[in-house]
Amino acid sequence: MHAFEIRLARSGEVFTVPEDRSILEVLEDNGIDVIFSCREGTCGTCETPVLAGAVDHRDTLLTPDEQAANDTMFICVSRAAGPSLTLDL
Repeated sequence: MHAFEIRLARSGEVFTVPEDRSILEVLEDNGIDVIFSCREGTCGTCETPVLAGAVDHRDTLLTPDEQAANDTMFICVSRAAGPSLTLDL
């Protein structure tokens, strides 16, 4: 794993996600309210639209075709495949 940046499209805020933390955890640490439930990538509650960047999908919900579309992710477990992601938050 590697650290990467996330940009929140609605606010313009940018955060670094360390290799040992999830996007969800970083958002919580910074006072960003997001809906979640399981923290395991199995419930689908934290599904978040991706506007830019490649996703390293680690959930068990998206089909291979949905993963290849690269337009949504589950922020409790999935990560950036590259240096950054822009999320519709």
